[in-house]
Amino acid sequence: MKLSLAIVALALALPTASYAQDSTAVSKGEYPNTFSSGSANVSPFTNQSKRFNDWSISVGAGVPLLQSADLTSIKNGNGKNLFGYSAYVSIDKAITHAFGLKLQYDRGETRQGWFNTKDAAPDATAVGARTQYDAISILGDINFSNLLRRVDNHSPYRWALHGYAGLGTIAYRAYQKDIKGQRLMTEVKPFKLGSMFMQAGAGLKFKVNRRIDIEGRLMYVVTGDDEFDGGGDAYSAINKRSEQVSDNFFNATLGLSLKLGKHESHLMWHDPLQEIYYKLDVLANKNQDIEVCKKGDADNDGVCDDWDRQLDTPAGARVDGAGVALDTDLDGVIDLYDKCVTVPGPVENNGCPTTTTGPVVETETKLEGIEFDLNSDRILPSNTPILNNAVNYINSSSGAYNVIGATDTRGTDAYNQKLSERRANNVKNYLIKNGVQSDKLKAIGKGEKDLKYPECEPATKCPEWKNRANRRVYFEAK
Repeated sequence: MKLSLAIVALALALPTASYAQDSTAVSKGEYPNTFSSGSANVSPFTNQSKRFNDWSISVGAGVPLLQSADLTSIKNGNGKNLFGYSAYVSIDKAITHAFGLKLQYDRGETRQGWFNTKDAAPDATAVGARTQYDAISILGDINFSNLLRRVDNHSPYRWALHGYAGLGTIAYRAYQKDIKGQRLMTEVKPFKLGSMFMQAGAGLKFKVNRRIDIEGRLMYVVTGDDEFDGGGDAYSAINKRSEQVSDNFFNATLGLSLKLGKHESHLMWHDPLQEIYYKLDVLANKNQDIEVCKKGDADNDGVCDDWDRQLDTPAGARVDGAGVALDTDLDGVIDLYDKCVTVPGPVENNGCPTTTTGPVVETETKLEGIEFDLNSDRILPSNTPILNNAVNYINSSSGAYNVIGATDTRGTDAYNQKLSERRANNVKNYLIKNGVQSDKLKAIGKGEKDLKYPECEPATKCPEWKNRANRRVYFEAK
């Protein structure tokens, strides 16, 4: 078998993964999703943040048609088409949003010749054949829809064109039938140099939901063997095409893909033109002129007005990522003016307690501002100062507290309920690990039923800072 063509095809396919790109959208305030596109500030994309699922399982079935052979499936001899059957199952790994690998198992039967071998030979000159095959291959998967997607494309993103190419090993049994009856002509076992084959083709995928894809696929299989069609000896009367070196067939299939993982989106369905955060270091290295704040920064707190939730922060005040002045002890006096930053106290006493007999305990205490990334229960480094102060405050009080987790309105009710419980438990475990007695804390998940901004239903009605504020954990005195 000539493998040079296969090797060249695979070599050309693999480097396309290096062209995978991501971009940042800064104007709409929307978090990335798989149904809209963003802007044109391009920077390299990776899945290091692990925000996307990258494993899936695919199954499918179809019809193989032997096309390039001495005995074919399409209008051979009697003018009729002979249809076989095929099936495949694969384990799929996405490397980037535009390239992945598949470990695939194929099984099927081609039917070729003048008649179906299930029937009797119509005359002494008619020859029919069938070939049962099993194959294992590794395929490269190129997502052309992501690779070639235009930066100004705002169309819905539920269709994707994929290209496949790869090598593997094939085993088969070829049977021939004539007026004398049926007999085994050729048997090839796998895992030998002579049993290598290649296949390449394209598939069109439709995203049904976050878990299921439907795909129509057309593959061209190069068997590498002139006796695959059941013709028998290379110099027999049937094998009249002396230049033939490989019997090849088309395989048309319809299949399903089940995407695995806990995240909302799969990496192959991630639109690389949607990211909302600038990667300033990458953009600077490309010598691109960028406008960091389109609407300016009126209070000079380092947070653009597009995202600033407090546009009149006093000069010198420390702020969080949303531009809100920090109030560590949550007593209503920002740290800039608070004389007792870690102990709550009334405004008229500059944030200090009015008594020194013991710690101040409020009847209802809430700690806001412990926010989370979309679809994540990971405690962000920016939240650790707030949580460390919460440790001190809870240890100094005699009360018990509910640790309440919440989400925004993306995703299903059941999924958001579990996500909020994970967030609450992670915060509770952090506090216990840092010295809080476990009997003082109770983790509660409220899902999307406890929105700080109820008007964000659905999430697309609100800017991203409001949705982020809904993705939070807070404390409430029992």
